[in-house]
Amino acid sequence: MFIEIPKGSRNKYEYDADLGGIKLDRFLFSSITYPADYGFFPDTEGEDGDALDAIMLVDKPTFPGCRVDVRPVAVLRLKADEGSDDKVVCVPYEDPAWADLETLEDIPRQLRREIEHFFSIYKEPEGRSVELIGFEDRDVAERLFEEARERFSSRDRAQ
Repeated sequence: MFIEIPKGSRNKYEYDADLGGIKLDRFLFSSITYPADYGFFPDTEGEDGDALDAIMLVDKPTFPGCRVDVRPVAVLRLKADEGSDDKVVCVPYEDPAWADLETLEDIPRQLRREIEHFFSIYKEPEGRSVELIGFEDRDVAERLFEEARERFSSRDRAQ
């Protein structure tokens, strides 16, 4: 996973391929902060045409541009103005602090609520809406990841 935004940030950073690096996209227009590290899976294409989004559960934030080996445990399903906007929830691969998290049910209920709340309202102050569909388990997250990799590969071969 490629980290764009560290846990606790109110800055919305994005990777800019033309720039070849991270740029500040905007500031969140509210007092909420990202509840986990946020970024994407390189070489994937989500249903919205962008790389598949990912959330990494961490105790301490990393930094924009950091690459981390992760394993999926769930997916938060959302619909935004652009259509499907799924967020694969991951933990750092082989990190003993997160080793016991294997499935959605292993994520503490309060943390799930924080993640749902953040993504249900973070675009509201900008006049944009998000429809929260809810969490699904690891098997759905893994399927979405494989589909996003295939979509990217198909697009890449077509060019």
